[in-house]
Amino acid sequence: MATTNVLSKRFPCYHTKKSLAGLAGLLSLLFLLSGCQAVLTPEQVTTAFWEAMAEGNLDSARKYATQETQYLVTKQQNMEDATVKTGAILIDGSNATVATVMTLKKPGNNNDLSFNTVLLKENDLWKVDYQRTLNNLTNLPFGDIFKSLQAIGETINKALGQQVPLFEKQIKSFSEELIRQLDEFRRQLEKAAPPEKQKPNSGSI
Repeated sequence: MATTNVLSKRFPCYHTKKSLAGLAGLLSLLFLLSGCQAVLTPEQVTTAFWEAMAEGNLDSARKYATQETQYLVTKQQNMEDATVKTGAILIDGSNATVATVMTLKKPGNNNDLSFNTVLLKENDLWKVDYQRTLNNLTNLPFGDIFKSLQAIGETINKALGQQVPLFEKQIKSFSEELIRQLDEFRRQLEKAAPPEKQKPNSGSI
């Protein structure tokens, strides 16, 4: 204690340097802790994803879904105000499944759905594979509620596939009609044009 007092009197910056060193150490520790918290567990990702879906916060929900299945994340009225609970977790390398129980709270309806949420590791972060999760949901007794979700991507692709041939057919039909009308117009012109006068023979008087 005496040594500290002496150092404080002779070197006023002693305590300041000691405080700064302690503060730097504390900040480093907080930075490390915040970095660790950024990597969510499969259970945390599952809960965050379904809670965002229940709140209708699609932007947030898509952040927890894999890039390939984000387009399937759309607003679902039947999920509004639903509650989610998680159970057993199975991790196998870069794949994981989380037992999930969702309670739907639509008016006059209180159904508990038990299914597995499927997750994949994407850039070292756990993400919900929404396509495979929807496959699990459609196999449930209440799966009809979610079949529209699974069909979204298929419907879009099918609609696009159907529109292309239809568009080509319409173009072909239009071209044929245009050619027919042009031919008809040419014939009308030929009928309306006066016959050419015969040129006199060079030997005639």
